Amino acid sequence: MSRLLLLDDEPAVVNAICRELRGEGWQLDAFTDPQVALEALSQNTYELILSDLRMPELDGIAFLQFAKQLQPDALRLLLSGDSDRETLVRAINRAEVYRFISKPWDAYELRSTLHTCLELQHSQVERKALLERVRQQQHAIDAHEAHLRKMRQEHPEIFAVARSEDGAILLEDESEPEPR
Repeated sequence: MSRLLLLDDEPAVVNAICRELRGEGWQLDAFTDPQVALEALSQNTYELILSDLRMPELDGIAFLQFAKQLQPDALRLLLSGDSDRETLVRAINRAEVYRFISKPWDAYELRSTLHTCLELQHSQVERKALLERVRQQQHAIDAHEAHLRKMRQEHPEIFAVARSEDGAILLEDESEPEPR
C-alpha cells in the first residue's frame, strides 16, 4: 500500500482532497500543521509528499526541502493557487519538486497525476535497488576474478590444459603408460 503525506494549512482543502482520494487504496496522512507533518516525515516512509505552497508557519518550498533531506526517494509535489514562474523555478531548484498541482484542482487530474507519480516513484526505487544489486554482483565477480588471478600465479599447472584440434580438452590418464 502506497503512503502519501498531504500538508495544507486549510482544513477544508485537506478534507476535500481526502474525500477525492478515498477508495484509491492509499494510506493518506493529512496534516494542517507543518511541524506535525515534519514529525511524521521523520517517523514514517512516504512515496509521495504533497504540500501547499503558502502557509503561515512554513512555506511549502521550505517544507519540501526538509522532506527532500529526510526522504530523498519520495516524490515531492506542490499545491497552490498561485503559479508565478519565479516561485515554480525556486520550488524545482530548491526542493526538486516533481509536479505542480493548481488550486482549484480537477478531481480526475489529481488522481491521475498521483497515480502517475506513484508509478514513477516505484520505478525509481526499483531501479535504485537493481543498481545496488548489480554493484554487489560486480563486487563478487571482481573478488572471484582476483582469486582466479592469484590461483593462476600460485599454481600455473592447474590452468595448463591440452586441447585437440576441435578445441576439446584432452585429459591424460596417468595410470596408463604413454604409447611409444
